[in-house]
Amino acid sequence: MSDLIAKTAIDQRLAQIVTPVIEGLGFELVRLRVMSGKTRTLQIMADRPEGGIEVQDCADISTAVSAVLDVEDPLEDAYTLEVSSPGIDRPLTRLKDFAVWEGYEARLETNELIDGRRRFRGMLAGVEEDEVLIEIEEGEETLTIGLKFDWLSEAKLILTDDLIAEMLRARKASGAFDETQFDEIEDETQADAENATHQED
Repeated sequence: MSDLIAKTAIDQRLAQIVTPVIEGLGFELVRLRVMSGKTRTLQIMADRPEGGIEVQDCADISTAVSAVLDVEDPLEDAYTLEVSSPGIDRPLTRLKDFAVWEGYEARLETNELIDGRRRFRGMLAGVEEDEVLIEIEEGEETLTIGLKFDWLSEAKLILTDDLIAEMLRARKASGAFDETQFDEIEDETQADAENATHQED
């Protein structure tokens, strides 16, 4: 399992337990982290293979994962479980993510220095075997460099207008995004404005 999905030994142990549960429900594990604090938090990001996870889906995953963790109990202390979607500026944790989001801007970090640097920001240019390709600006030039997937310690999309537009387009196509909701909000706002006017009279 990629370090980008589950970093520490306990993350990886938990990921091995919850992955079959999440996949059994028809979803994919995007990332898992145990965050320390007064009460530890187990953060799980999941998505549909084709994208587009809803609030109810997260609740279903949370219920199923809780049941399994109650039996396995790898976290002995109290913890809070959080299940969420990857969000728009999502982390890229699997090799296929870099192919799916080709043409979008991303920020990558490597475990070790590569040509004197660890941070790379640029346009994703797809995948070649086990390498992630990214176009970076070097002065006046745009260079395409290949970074081995195993070298990456962090990778995420950067929030841009193009990315937001693509997310809205995908949600509309899947039927998850309903423009009539906005019409209703406009109607309510208009009605409120009219009521306010009557009250002033």
